[in-house]
Amino acid sequence: MKKITLFTLLLLLITGPLMVSAQITAETPQDGLYPDQGTINVNPLPLPTVRKADVMWSKRIWREIDFRQKMNQKFYFPIHPHQNWKSFITVIMDALKQGKITAYDISSTDELLVPITYQEIINRQTDTIHRVMKRPYPPYDEYDTTIVTQFDPTKVMRLRIKEDWYFDKQRSQMLVRIEALCPVMMTEHDGQQVPTPLFWISYPQSRKVLARALSFNPENSAMRLSFDDIFIKRLFQSYIYKEQNQYDRRISQYASGVNALLESKRIQQEMFNYEQFLWQY
Repeated sequence: MKKITLFTLLLLLITGPLMVSAQITAETPQDGLYPDQGTINVNPLPLPTVRKADVMWSKRIWREIDFRQKMNQKFYFPIHPHQNWKSFITVIMDALKQGKITAYDISSTDELLVPITYQEIINRQTDTIHRVMKRPYPPYDEYDTTIVTQFDPTKVMRLRIKEDWYFDKQRSQMLVRIEALCPVMMTEHDGQQVPTPLFWISYPQSRKVLARALSFNPENSAMRLSFDDIFIKRLFQSYIYKEQNQYDRRISQYASGVNALLESKRIQQEMFNYEQFLWQY
């Protein structure tokens, strides 16, 4: 009888924690008012059809969005994904890994010519450095060490946009069409932060992914905007760093400092004046 009792106690001690853990893992509490997957199953609104015969004026512009600006911080945060909330670069990298978006290599003309894979992007940002270090204590002997630097999405702090501004005479208005996006990583060289573009992606091809990825709305968490809404509604601050020109040069190649900022504003004002002066007479 004592043996049966001891055996029963041992059996309870062994199976008891397993039963408790099974009960704990079986019921996952709902963290929120309703189940939220962080995405919405919608398709982006189709862009208006553009006919060549209707475009009476056009200009290609390159912009840069700095995530450090207050209005653009929605692109950068959160640093660590949580509660189905991801930063812009995390959304893009996850889509590249899953094959939903195609990335293109950086070229001097910013054209989408050579596709590259997700692993190639990661390998380019993975750096292995072999150094000879000296121990700080006696006998101060030297030893070899390997420093591995991996891809850090928190260092992606800018986004370049290639877009076409055009006047549609059929609609009698100035319109803009975003063509491509390029995340820019800030890397350190000789103690200075240097912008390093990673890859280009086609904005029209990535709209389905961006339309289903929700961004943070500081005013109302129940009405969150998608990243596609942010681009379509122009809910970001940016500056022009290049316009289409016969020399194919950037503003930084012929102006610097305050002069570069004034040149950027001049280009923006020039496009605004074209539309206004068109109806002057």
